Amino acid sequence: MDVDLNGEGLDLVGGPFAVIESDPAVFTTLIRKLGIRGLEVTEIYDIEPWATDHLKPRGLIFCYPFDDDEGIQNDPDGELSLDPDAENIWYAYQLSNDTCASQAVLNVVLNLTGVDMEGDLRRFSSETTKMDPIMRGLAVTNCTWIREAHNSLARPADIRGAKHTTTKYTLEYSKKQKAAARKEASGPPAKRRKTARVGLPRRQSATDNLQDSYHFIGYVSRDGRVWELDSLHQGGPLEVGEISAEGGSWMDVVRPAIKRRMQNLISGDNENIRFNLLAIVDDRYEKASDELEMLKREKVQLERRLNEVYSDGWSDKVDTDLHDTASSVFQTMVQSQELGPTFAHDFASRKLEQNMSILEMPQRNLIPAWEKCIRAALTAKVVLDEELSGAIRAHTDHTQRTFDYEPFIQAFITKMHSEGLLEPILTGTKEDTSDKSTGKPIRKQKKR
Repeated sequence: MDVDLNGEGLDLVGGPFAVIESDPAVFTTLIRKLGIRGLEVTEIYDIEPWATDHLKPRGLIFCYPFDDDEGIQNDPDGELSLDPDAENIWYAYQLSNDTCASQAVLNVVLNLTGVDMEGDLRRFSSETTKMDPIMRGLAVTNCTWIREAHNSLARPADIRGAKHTTTKYTLEYSKKQKAAARKEASGPPAKRRKTARVGLPRRQSATDNLQDSYHFIGYVSRDGRVWELDSLHQGGPLEVGEISAEGGSWMDVVRPAIKRRMQNLISGDNENIRFNLLAIVDDRYEKASDELEMLKREKVQLERRLNEVYSDGWSDKVDTDLHDTASSVFQTMVQSQELGPTFAHDFASRKLEQNMSILEMPQRNLIPAWEKCIRAALTAKVVLDEELSGAIRAHTDHTQRTFDYEPFIQAFITKMHSEGLLEPILTGTKEDTSDKSTGKPIRKQKKR
């Protein structure tokens, strides 16, 4: 129950969305909470090929300062004018403040192919396929599990601020509606105001006067074209350009558009970088884990062949340092030397091809192949450990960001006040309130 208008509790439809940070770890956690597997979000610091080509981005999310004067372009008497070529694009129009992060993720991911989605998101995608953008936006706003996933990444203060702002707006909106109804009822029928279609109300952000407002837009390729998906754009998906049929990359098409946005934001006297660019890429942990698991299986098959070929032993024929390392190279913070789970759908077929290659391998190539396998495992282990360390840091940051410190602070200040320690701090006095015999503070007696 969020607000009391007529003496009774009113459960707001949809409920508020809170502000979340434009951080790659936050967005990675968000896509996983939404039920998306095999993808993660990383930050890129330049749009040039040297900074993006090795990542092979599946989609982009651009975060930039949003001028509140622009408002959310919402014409109550208008309709979305969609490009006919965008009929197959999944696009949701934003109908609630502070949902742009989740909508940017959904607008990008639900236009990708080969994405592993869990049950709730798969059903949501299927149920909204035939909807128009406004109905999709309403579905996002009113979807409980999307809102819970989104708000689980926000600071408790931002969640309280969003609820407070929504409650304040609802009360003001209800008063205006009642006043308008009384005015219409008292006036002549010919002058009664027509009821406009429900649009997005303009309200202040919970963080007004404290920090700038930011907005997220997505970029994705589909049907041979690159699309800009701005959930506040009343024209729907905006075509950026067509991908060249001669082996062109979608990044070559989107790069000029991103550059223009960046240049507009840093033009003039504003030299501060107040935007960032996030890339949705294949999950690097899953890729690194699969690579190490494939090398585990390669080592097993090679040693089986070596035992068959060298019945008197083969350990003295390989590099001594590599032989000593082989006993621990496949062990990580979360994996043992034993064969572990895999993620890629084509892992089994690639393993079969590898086994066939080892079975047909000449004897003279077995020792070099084993040494190459161990060296590759050393590199894969380093990459995997770096991904695990990054995940631990991200989880720690998430815990610190979402932990509610307010009850502790309130209890601490209350206790200081009851012990008579708060007033000297607030007044700046240096009154000696300690017992000279014990050195402990003297607790003031309350007047009765």
